Amino acid sequence: MLGRDHKLRMLLVFLFFCSLFAVVVARLFLLQIKQNNFFQELAAQQYELQIKVVPARGVIFDASLQYPLVFNRRALSAFIVPSALEKKSSTMQFIKKQFPEVFKRFCKHPDKHFLWLVRRMTDNQAAALQKRTDLAIHFIDEFARYYPYQGVAQLVGLTDIDNIGIAGLELSFNNHLGGEAKTLSLQKDARSGAFYFDRAVTNAGKQGKKLGLTIDRHLQEIVFYELQKKITELKAKSGTAVVLNPDTGDVIALASYPVFDPNKKGVTAFEAMKNRAVSECYELGSVMKAFCALAAFEERVVAYDEQIDCEGRFGYVDGVKIENPTYTLLHKLKECNNILPFNEVVRYSSNVGIAKVAKRLDKKLYEHYRRLGFGEKTGVQFPGERSGFVNPPAQWSKPSLIVMSFGYEMMATIMQLARAFCIVANGGYDVRPTVLLEEKRSKGKKLYRDDAIADLKNIMEKVAEKHQLPGVRIMGKTGTARCIVDGKYSTQLHQYSFGGIIEHGNYRRVIVTFIKEPEKASLWASEVALPLFKVIATRLIAHDRLRFHSELS
Repeated sequence: MLGRDHKLRMLLVFLFFCSLFAVVVARLFLLQIKQNNFFQELAAQQYELQIKVVPARGVIFDASLQYPLVFNRRALSAFIVPSALEKKSSTMQFIKKQFPEVFKRFCKHPDKHFLWLVRRMTDNQAAALQKRTDLAIHFIDEFARYYPYQGVAQLVGLTDIDNIGIAGLELSFNNHLGGEAKTLSLQKDARSGAFYFDRAVTNAGKQGKKLGLTIDRHLQEIVFYELQKKITELKAKSGTAVVLNPDTGDVIALASYPVFDPNKKGVTAFEAMKNRAVSECYELGSVMKAFCALAAFEERVVAYDEQIDCEGRFGYVDGVKIENPTYTLLHKLKECNNILPFNEVVRYSSNVGIAKVAKRLDKKLYEHYRRLGFGEKTGVQFPGERSGFVNPPAQWSKPSLIVMSFGYEMMATIMQLARAFCIVANGGYDVRPTVLLEEKRSKGKKLYRDDAIADLKNIMEKVAEKHQLPGVRIMGKTGTARCIVDGKYSTQLHQYSFGGIIEHGNYRRVIVTFIKEPEKASLWASEVALPLFKVIATRLIAHDRLRFHSELS
């Protein structure tokens, strides 16, 4: 009887262990086979993290391809993984104190898997955070943009915290410069929450491509310095200066002021980021008389020496009262009994005289302004370029044609004005401004006859007669225009322009200077924009003599 009970107990124990073994096998089957993907994902969440790293953006070079106008440098960034914090309380207290904005974001999304603490730290910031080995803060290298020359700020632009272009050429060529982000798989050591021990690249991404510009770094610094100096001296609101090669359309220098520092973190005022040469339009005043004269020569409605009655301080054209404003002109009219040859009408800037010739052109004045590129974008590669406006004949009132002859009822950018002077400078051929060094260039269509161009150049040479420089021919035209304040033309606030051409044999350059609202009233462009042109031209010629000695000697 005892033997039989013993055998029964042994059988029960054996069955118990068999059942236990079956449970273990079943559990292992569930863990390793049925729920394999679930636990792999769980492990990955705990010990693996994927992060996208923006590659180094392409470097932007000046025309020599030797001087970078913007380049990259490495910077350390810090982050946490909230879902895997081992010392959550102490880490959160530290973040709350040192990074309150990050803490607020965490509170809104407590289950967030990844959270930046600070991007692209300074050396001091990095050193301070790396000392906190007691906290679950992790670090990774990123690339940051660095801009060595403040004078090209509005031209080059800047990027945001993710290295995406948001202004200037950084925006226009973002895809070209930016490449494609690479993805890193970071694995955390299971024995420590303090660092990552393995990095696998799951997507290699693409490096950004370099960009070569037509800008001459040395001349850019010269132009920016002289512009800044003049605006500071005059206590003016803003200003712009551009230098172009009229044969190719290459933008050699382009400066605007005020300027901003793209290396400073924080919010940059939109006004400071504007590239005013393309993003601002102005009524330009008497500088447009040069192009009215060109149209008149091309249409053969006036002769170079034709005598024009300018009528004194005030005159009337179709019953519209017009003023001849400058003292120099009034003195000249007094000497000549109010009669001037047409070339001196333009030279001394008579509003009455030019308006009389514009009446002969009628609607053709509008056609020629459009032929010269006013009222359309130049196509230069900067973002935010404006088209400007030329009042079409269908919308003209009685004074429209008259005031258009001396630069009103039309709005233009400084780049449009520079392009028009390039057409004069290169002998009457169409040209498109460009900042791209490798862009294909072809000679544009012939827009004006040689004799029409020659007559205008002779007039503009006389305008700049007192500002000639040794060994080169200087030509240009001034413009003074009233600013609009609260819908009315101000008698105190003005804007001043000068479009100038430098010529010596096959060497040609166009310089346009513009200054808006200097503090002192009752000035003229000959006292504001022309002196700025002359100092830039002097330094430009000295610079180019070294580079193009054979052309300028």
